[in-house]
Amino acid sequence: MKKTTSLNKAKRIARLASEKKGEDVLLMDMKDISAMCDWFVLVSANSSRMINAISRFIQKELSNESIKPLHVEGRLNHLWVLLDYEDVVVHIFDKQIRDFYGLEQLWTGAPKKRFGSKCLTKTSRKS
Repeated sequence: MKKTTSLNKAKRIARLASEKKGEDVLLMDMKDISAMCDWFVLVSANSSRMINAISRFIQKELSNESIKPLHVEGRLNHLWVLLDYEDVVVHIFDKQIRDFYGLEQLWTGAPKKRFGSKCLTKTSRKS
């Protein structure tokens, strides 16, 4: 069985989120910033129903590849769902909650890559 790198897993998650209409998908390289994971994948959604659909779709599709989350948080409130895949942590937010907590600003030293439907584009670089 082929071993999946953390970057490939993060890209796969970003694609899955986009397929389910996740918006403003951002990958944050956390390897040199935090010991808790290699990548954050941040996703915005317009409603709690969308957050739930994106979360469930990611879990279902990765489960088909024998990749299961270590932990899931936020299933009950559906304003911010966190999926912990050990080396990749996925944050699926209501847009207002994402703006309020501002993880992009909190982890300013992390290199960021915007995920578009066709490619990943770098938005910042670590100094």
